[in-house]
Amino acid sequence: MSCISVNALSKSYGSFKVLDSISFDVDYGKVFGFLGPNGAGKTTTIKILTTLIKPTEGNAKILGYDLLKDEQKIRSRIGIVQQKISLENNLSVLKSLELYGMLWNVQKRIREEKIEEVLDVFGLREIKNSKTEELSIGQRRRLQVAREFIHDMDLLFLDEPTVGMDPNARRILLDYIKKKVSDGLTVFFTTHIMEEAEYLCDEIAIINKGRIVTIDSPQSLRKRYGSIKMVELRLKEPFDRNVLNYDGIEIDNNIVRIVSDNAEEMLAEIVRRLHDNGIYIESLHVDSPTLEEIFLSIIDERYEKGN
Repeated sequence: MSCISVNALSKSYGSFKVLDSISFDVDYGKVFGFLGPNGAGKTTTIKILTTLIKPTEGNAKILGYDLLKDEQKIRSRIGIVQQKISLENNLSVLKSLELYGMLWNVQKRIREEKIEEVLDVFGLREIKNSKTEELSIGQRRRLQVAREFIHDMDLLFLDEPTVGMDPNARRILLDYIKKKVSDGLTVFFTTHIMEEAEYLCDEIAIINKGRIVTIDSPQSLRKRYGSIKMVELRLKEPFDRNVLNYDGIEIDNNIVRIVSDNAEEMLAEIVRRLHDNGIYIESLHVDSPTLEEIFLSIIDERYEKGN
């Protein structure tokens, strides 16, 4: 049984369809990335799966519970960090954490232990007595994420959680999530930062215009949609350029660059030609496409087909 199992979920507002019959499964103890351009339907999906709004059609199972029948049971076992920052401005960082723990009925001793932990993990200790309205955007975001770890949960929804964070704070958060996942937490994660998705996610779904375009691991997405852009070979010494008389080849002294759409196919032939001429390769570097480049190519392709 999956942690999340979505079946033909749709959401419409009048004649406008935000989600168009999407289906996917999320395994327990994994990070599921949900990526797409602005307006693709990511936040709407999270709002449905966290029982904040109802779907127009379809259904889902969350932690084994029916989305439409077991709302309270689902809410009691999930956490959510929404894209919009929501904090109590008149409270200090410490009081905000304490209040959140109390709202979740976390026992005082456990609450105090968890507060001490997140104050250190998220770099909030020095500002624990500051009111939230005095904090920077990055500090508010860290507090919003930190308080979610005060209570126990089986499933955490993170909607653009690192917006406003500096690179160091982002990496600390991602590493902390990885640790929690290794302890059994399941995470549903949206982001516009592809490096985050590649670092954190076990599986990625790409949504565009309310429809799921593809679902796969980051590694498999590279294999399916990415092709090697450039191969650079450093040879032991300069050589006769006529040995490699191919289109798509750049030669700079003893460095050969293959810049072609079929670089992988050309590489085998070039290695064979060099070997036949007694020319030895000192090193080889392959420039593979980034996840961001793959994401953009998928979205652009689907956009062109849809128009």
